[in-house]
Amino acid sequence: MWRYLLVFLAALIVDTIPVFAPPAWTVLVLLLLTFHLNPWLVVIIGVTGSTLGRYILSLYIPKISAALVSRREDENLRYVGSKLAQTPLAASTFIFLYTLTPLPTTALFTAAGMARVNPWHILPPFFCGRLITDGVMVYTGKYAAGNVSGLLHGQLSIKSVLTLTAGLLVICAFLFIDWRCLLQKRKLRVNFKILR
Repeated sequence: MWRYLLVFLAALIVDTIPVFAPPAWTVLVLLLLTFHLNPWLVVIIGVTGSTLGRYILSLYIPKISAALVSRREDENLRYVGSKLAQTPLAASTFIFLYTLTPLPTTALFTAAGMARVNPWHILPPFFCGRLITDGVMVYTGKYAAGNVSGLLHGQLSIKSVLTLTAGLLVICAFLFIDWRCLLQKRKLRVNFKILR
């Protein structure tokens, strides 16, 4: 039971940090593999922790932004927030679709918090989108790790090779495709320089 509490707390902490935190799914995969946990529970508990973390982030970011940005920019951000509040369905749809991409949601929640967007307009679609995205990433990571260990122990089959290849392709797509360029300019660009 304490291991699932660790999953919840790790996801909550990672998604409360506004910058320089790893994606929550990487922490979920690490804990899943380390403690041999139930993947379904890891995804549900992890996404719940992530959602609460993003809620906490959206609560404290406006205070930080008010202290850091000029009064004029603070008013500008509030204006953007009020415009988003006028179209909650469009904002919810955008948040849901955005969370289906591998783009980090930290910037999105930081901007939404600074603009004082009502968190209840963005948390439900975030939760639903993260269930799908983190579920795919956790299961892909689990199968990739399982097949790598099988290959290392000499258990080679066509199924293990295909599963490993599919898992690696999904992870590579998430890591190396420039999603911002693809979504904004509709141009496929690959970037292999992902490390500092």
